[in-house]
Amino acid sequence: MPDQTEAVRQRDEARPAKEWARILAEYREPDPIRSSFELAVTLGPFLILWCLAWWSMSVSYWLTFTLSVCNAAFLLRLFAIQHDCGHGAFFQSRTVSDWLGRVIGVLTLTPYDVWRRSHSIHHSSSGNLGRRGMGDIQTITVLEYRQLNPLNRLIYRLYRNPVVLFCLGPGYLFFIQNRVPLGLMGNVRFWVSAMCTNAAIFVWVALVLYFGGLVPILLIFLPSTLLAATAGVWLFYVQHQFETTHWDAEEDWQLHESALKGSSHYVLPPVLQWLSANIGVHHVHHLYSRIPFYRLPEVLRDHSELAESNRMTIRQSLHSVRLHLWDEESRRLVSFAQAKAL
Repeated sequence: MPDQTEAVRQRDEARPAKEWARILAEYREPDPIRSSFELAVTLGPFLILWCLAWWSMSVSYWLTFTLSVCNAAFLLRLFAIQHDCGHGAFFQSRTVSDWLGRVIGVLTLTPYDVWRRSHSIHHSSSGNLGRRGMGDIQTITVLEYRQLNPLNRLIYRLYRNPVVLFCLGPGYLFFIQNRVPLGLMGNVRFWVSAMCTNAAIFVWVALVLYFGGLVPILLIFLPSTLLAATAGVWLFYVQHQFETTHWDAEEDWQLHESALKGSSHYVLPPVLQWLSANIGVHHVHHLYSRIPFYRLPEVLRDHSELAESNRMTIRQSLHSVRLHLWDEESRRLVSFAQAKAL
C-alpha cells in the first residue's frame, strides 16, 4: 500500500496556485480571544519595557539603551499586528481592526490608511513587471538596466546598495516618507490619515520631551524605532528578493501563481518567528492574506508542499543582498556582475 504521506505530498504538488486560494479560505476566520491574547502579549511588554527604560535612566544609560534595543522586537511585532489589521485578518469586525491599526500606526510612525492602500496595491501587483513602483522594493530587468544612461545606472546601484537599503532607508521611510501620502497625494482621505497620525506622534513625542527631556528620545524612542524599522525592511526585502522569485510581463502575470512562486518561506528560529508574527510564512500570506498570522503555522502543518515551498534560511537570505536585477531569459534575480557577463 503506498505511503499516505507521500501520496498527500504528490497530490499537493499537482495543485495549481489558484486552487490553493480556495483551500486556504478555511483558515481565514480569526479567533477574537486569540487575537486579544496576541495583542496583550505584544503591547503589554512593549509598554512595560518603555517604563523600565524610562526608570533605568536614573541607573545607567547603557541599561536604558539595552532595554530599548529589546523593545524593538515588540515594536516590530506590533507592526505585524497592524499589518494583519490592514488585511482584515485580526478581528472579524473591520471597524475594530481599522481603529486598532490606526492606534498602532502612531507607535510605528505609519499612517494606517495610507499604508493599507499601498500595501493592497503591493498584494495585487507583486511580481507584475507592468505594475511596479508602489509598496515594493524597486527592481528593474537586465534589459532595462542596460538601457539606462550612466547617471541613472549609478542612482539604481546606490539605491540597491545594502548601506542605503538597510541603514539609511528604514529611517528615511518611517521618519520622512511616511509623513506624507506619497503616491496617493490626490486623495483627501489619505492626507487626513497622514496628518492625523503626524499630529498624534507630535503630541506623544512632545510629552516625552516635556517630562523627560532629550535623553528618552535619544536612548528609548530612536533606538527602538530605528532597529524595528530596519528589521521590518529586511523582512520585507527577503520576502520577495531571492534568486528564484517570480516576475512576469503584465500580459502573462497571474495573481495566485505570482503569490506562490514570488514570495519566500523564511525559516526562522522559533523566537524570531514569534517576534516577527510568522511573517516569514509569506508565500501562504500572499496566497490568502486574510489568514491571521497565528494560523499560518497551522497551514504548514496541514499542507506539506507549502511547508517545503520556497524555503529560505537566514544564511541563504544573506545571499539575496547581492542580487539586483531580474533576468527575463533565465528567470532569475542576478547580481550586477552576473548581468554584465550575460
